Amino acid sequence: MHAHIDAVRVAGTPSGPVPVVLLASDGEPDLLPIFIGFDEATAIARGLDAVDIGRPLTHDLLLDVVEELGGRVDRVVVDAIEEHEEGGTYTANLHLDTPRAEAVIDARPSDSLALAARTGADIEVDPGVFDEGGRPRETFAELDDIREADLS
Repeated sequence: MHAHIDAVRVAGTPSGPVPVVLLASDGEPDLLPIFIGFDEATAIARGLDAVDIGRPLTHDLLLDVVEELGGRVDRVVVDAIEEHEEGGTYTANLHLDTPRAEAVIDARPSDSLALAARTGADIEVDPGVFDEGGRPRETFAELDDIREADLS
């Protein structure tokens, strides 16, 4: 199912603030929350805002390399939740068009979404993943946007 980045927010947890990227799908009332690191959350927000800080950060560098080699980011697919004792971990694939062929690369959802935010590449979520992980939109309504959060 086609999705887009709805927001990057900060959730308060017993162990402190944790960033969460929220994916929305057209026609679905729920959001898919993916808890990520602060660096990745900032990278996604910068990509959404098209912020250029002069020197390339890691995601900018990776994108520059892909493009310099004649490739482009085609789409990101969040394809599974791997269950373990601590909870679930989302997995994703990064689909690249290259001069040789399509390449599919195992990647963290956060890194993949940071690239999608920079390129406008399509984001897809396996329907079973969305069904399993989706939560009501109102669950996240009170969370601060990562760009406005007071993290002190």
